[in-house]
Amino acid sequence: MFDFVRSHTRLFQFILVILVFPSFVFFGVQGYSRFTEGGRDEVASVDGRGISRAEWEQAHQRAAERIRRQMPGVDPKAFDTLEFRRETLESLVRERVLMAAAQKQFLLPSDERLARLFRSDPQMAPMRNPDGTVNKDILAAQGLTSEGFAQQLRGDFGMRQVMTVAGGAALASKATVSAALNAWLQRREIQYEILDPKAYSNKLQPSPAELEAYLKGHESDFKLPEQAQIEYVVLDLASLKKSVSVSEEDLRKYYEENASRYTAAEERRASHILIKADKDMSAPDRKKAREQAESLLSQVRKSPNAFADLARKNSQDPGSAAKGGDLDFFGRGAMVKPFEDAVFAMKAGEISPVVESDFGYHIIQLTGVRGGSKKSFESVRAEIEDAVKTQLARRKFSESAEVFTNTVYEQADSLQPVIDKLKLEKKAATVQRSAAAGAVGALASAKFLEAIFGNETLRNKRNTDAVDLGDSQLASARVIQHTPAKVPGLDEVKDKVKEAWLREQALEAARKDGQARLAALKAAPQAALPKTAVIARNQPQGLPRAAVDEVLKVADDKLPSAIGVDLGAQGYLVARVTRVVAREDASNQDAMFAPQIAQALGAAESALYYESLKKRYKAEVKGVPPRPDASASSAGR
Repeated sequence: MFDFVRSHTRLFQFILVILVFPSFVFFGVQGYSRFTEGGRDEVASVDGRGISRAEWEQAHQRAAERIRRQMPGVDPKAFDTLEFRRETLESLVRERVLMAAAQKQFLLPSDERLARLFRSDPQMAPMRNPDGTVNKDILAAQGLTSEGFAQQLRGDFGMRQVMTVAGGAALASKATVSAALNAWLQRREIQYEILDPKAYSNKLQPSPAELEAYLKGHESDFKLPEQAQIEYVVLDLASLKKSVSVSEEDLRKYYEENASRYTAAEERRASHILIKADKDMSAPDRKKAREQAESLLSQVRKSPNAFADLARKNSQDPGSAAKGGDLDFFGRGAMVKPFEDAVFAMKAGEISPVVESDFGYHIIQLTGVRGGSKKSFESVRAEIEDAVKTQLARRKFSESAEVFTNTVYEQADSLQPVIDKLKLEKKAATVQRSAAAGAVGALASAKFLEAIFGNETLRNKRNTDAVDLGDSQLASARVIQHTPAKVPGLDEVKDKVKEAWLREQALEAARKDGQARLAALKAAPQAALPKTAVIARNQPQGLPRAAVDEVLKVADDKLPSAIGVDLGAQGYLVARVTRVVAREDASNQDAMFAPQIAQALGAAESALYYESLKKRYKAEVKGVPPRPDASASSAGR
């Protein structure tokens, strides 16, 4: 366990974010206390207590920000969809339901048990100091106090306990596994034919009148969107850094003042022999464990080269014993404090006296030391120059931002004045009201595009006000040419109209032909179809999923049976389902899929249990209204 905790610190940090912090994300520092309060403008309620629109908006923003940090390139438009907003509201409701259940079922841990869970839960390892207390620096980085963290941690443990009751109860007997796989992996023999629309489109030729009529009936499909040709400028750290110069003397001074940044952290490699002795162990047993450790130490001192063999035979640390006690390289903070203090006080090759920790008694051999050396100035000069320029650019940004904002407003008939004052680059683009796929920077900002298409900007060709894009970025644009949305004439889009007409008519022809063939097949049950296959969900034999699903829906006692399936753009399937074919390798499949089926049953039971909790605690979503529109823009100047 000792070795496992040390080796998987990064894993635990990730698990901590996934399992523990989601409740922080949705509730914030005071979230659990707000659970007991009502609210106005409610969008949902749980156990008679409302969830206000403001709480939902805050949860939505925090969820979006968390995803941005994990995926910096994510399209910002994804956060403004109704689906994403529903997800954040449902997550908030789920937190409230589980919290209500934890309170009503008395599953919230006491102070004493909470402290014990915190000290013993591996997921909490990144949050603990070496002495087992909470790391307040990490809490501060999360915007939490010790009291707020304890309150939220209590709620998190309680809510996990609520769902553990359901998720751990699912069992998958052999009969259950076999029945599930028989239904899921059942095979059926079919005769079939797919009528491909492509075979029909080659025979079709539209007249000009038909194309004109099609365009009139589908104007929205061919409407050319509103667009604007713009020139714009962006003030950001990158543009400011270009104007910043730093002397060699200042770079060397920064290097000396921040020497620790350019010194590789010292790491040490050690092997150990552990004799376990828990704190709860009786005094006689602890004494016996200590004596065993002292005896092993004597053997090690007599034969240092036998350390690995003695560790394999005697160490009670399952993670390292098989490796001769080797713990590989580790830095400060990775081990419990007594162990760390001993290792970093030793010299290479040295063997420690018996060291006592919370795990028991250790005999340690230091086998390697690396790091601790300072990188040369020349090797990190480029890195230092970039860091110093970034730092100076940040200081300069607030002053430049004021100049930028005032200039684009006061000299609104051109961007050139602000370009000249701040040495910015003029850029050009053609934009629409919505960001184009793959757009980045200012052109991906809905706020920026909204300003561009504001009445004042379009009508008078004036600069937009400075738009704050976040992360130390401001932008302003002016419209050079504006093209309103319009329906084009047939000559402009003839090829596209013809393509769409052919596609629609070919699909209709294939559908009608398929329906006629299906009727004939039902009238003459012995008529043959050109292709034969044995299909299953995991063996579709190249057939579309929709076709496979419809084939498997036909009742066993209705076979043979003729069916038709509209496959949309892929055409029309006519098929005769003739018989059920037994599964291959049933016993091997049962053994292979048993864990997945048990997991699926557990997930299903958890979902059903959660739904029952929603009913018990009267969880209600009162509609998902759209986000209130921010004020549209530039009302006069």
